[in-house]
Amino acid sequence: MSSETPRPGSGEPPEDDPFLKKPQEPPAGGADGSPHGGGTPPSGGPPPGGTPPFGQDPHGGRYAGNPYGGEYGAADPLAGMPPLAGRGRRLLARIIDALIIGVPMTLIMNAIVGWVDYTSTSNAETSKQATVSGVTMLVYLVYEGLMLTRRGQTLGKMAMKIRVAMLSNGSVPTQQAGWLRAAVYTLPEIVPCCGFIFWLVNVLWCTWDKPYQQCLHDKAAKTVVVSAA
Repeated sequence: MSSETPRPGSGEPPEDDPFLKKPQEPPAGGADGSPHGGGTPPSGGPPPGGTPPFGQDPHGGRYAGNPYGGEYGAADPLAGMPPLAGRGRRLLARIIDALIIGVPMTLIMNAIVGWVDYTSTSNAETSKQATVSGVTMLVYLVYEGLMLTRRGQTLGKMAMKIRVAMLSNGSVPTQQAGWLRAAVYTLPEIVPCCGFIFWLVNVLWCTWDKPYQQCLHDKAAKTVVVSAA
């Protein structure tokens, strides 16, 4: 018997005992054998640490459904802003503004051009109606443009404790954004027939728009309406 072979009963197992074999070391990379070394997963998967936070799109969008796009990992533009304004408060603000501008201007214009018969279809009365409506809309345009670019609120929005903010950073609308927003809301009404249809679609757009509940005039100006309370 060889001296290298342990004797029966000596308590020394043979060298080829499978229980003495060293465990296989994992391959280079992650503990799961992936070639990524436990780091960044393949493109398209969630970032390290699990599912991305709410508001971040794991497929490259800045914000789920954001109409302006953006790069992966960028913050939601509304982060840190007050919550979006309720649609009911927005509607009441518009009604208040319409009364503030519409009632006085109608009285003033009727005093200038003569009392308008809104039930008449004669050329003279139709001309007066168009004059009163046109001047009232232009005054409303100037009123809204000035108020939005100075403080982000009209009198109606102040009463309802809501404000218009730039989507990018929540600031008071810039000159360009404020006047563009006012123009897209007001001026289409001047166009006969289709102007009213556009106005109606515009103001109703926020009822189904996601995620920022924007009307078309908000989209044109890249603004959003938030709570000011």
